[in-house]
Amino acid sequence: MTRPPSFQLRYTMVGGKLRAQGYDQKNTIDIPVEWAFGAGDQAVTFVTRIDEDWYLEHHHTWYSAISKMAPTAGHDALAPKTLAEAIGLPYKTTDPQTGILGCFECHSTGPVRITADRTLQPTEHGVRCEACHGAGAGHIANPSRKNIDNPKRLSPTALNTACGRCHRPPASNGAAIDWNYAWNVRHQPVYLSQSACFTKSKGKLSCLTCHDPHTPLNRSLASYNQRCAACHAKPKHSAGEARTNCVDCHMPAVTPQPPLRFTNHWIGVYGNGAKLRPR
Repeated sequence: MTRPPSFQLRYTMVGGKLRAQGYDQKNTIDIPVEWAFGAGDQAVTFVTRIDEDWYLEHHHTWYSAISKMAPTAGHDALAPKTLAEAIGLPYKTTDPQTGILGCFECHSTGPVRITADRTLQPTEHGVRCEACHGAGAGHIANPSRKNIDNPKRLSPTALNTACGRCHRPPASNGAAIDWNYAWNVRHQPVYLSQSACFTKSKGKLSCLTCHDPHTPLNRSLASYNQRCAACHAKPKHSAGEARTNCVDCHMPAVTPQPPLRFTNHWIGVYGNGAKLRPR
């Protein structure tokens, strides 16, 4: 009977820089942490360049809800057989489907340049103004509404697609969505596009109806109730049914992997215990 390998992983600061260190009975891996993806509201995931063709998504992610490290999203079901597999999951640099280039494009601003040695180099770190408003040099030189993108001028459907560049756009060309797969709930535009509130609002409901992109995420459920009341002044509820916050029932929180929680943006009436698809 073969004994399963035993791995020890830790992160330490060396010379002011974070390093990932892994150990088993025979081997040691010590690599720098080069990138941290995520604003930290839910999590921060670490990335390291392996070589010109591969980047590593580290096995451990920092989760703010529990203030500690835990397996990165999608890694909890992995069963590593080697120390290298235990450190993290490799991704091709520019694979059309799963290349990590797409991660860099959504977690930075402006074009991501591929250098001569195939290193990914963002124009600007973090998600900043030009990620939504486009290049601003011309606007700075000659301020005008005509030479800067303003997502507010888009239709709700076009805005859903624009936000979907990073939050995943609604499926096109008849592409199938597995509505029973909990991880899909994190793609807010996809689910909002299915909501009767969205399709029947005649342009009144969009991402900007509830979310101000220039401020931190609003966590006041009462304020979202006010948004709902703009169209649903007298909502119909069964006699004796508790009436607290609209989102508690009509946009349930889904946890595909603890401690992550995503609000289901398919606004609807859900059956008892149902969180993925309204009845």
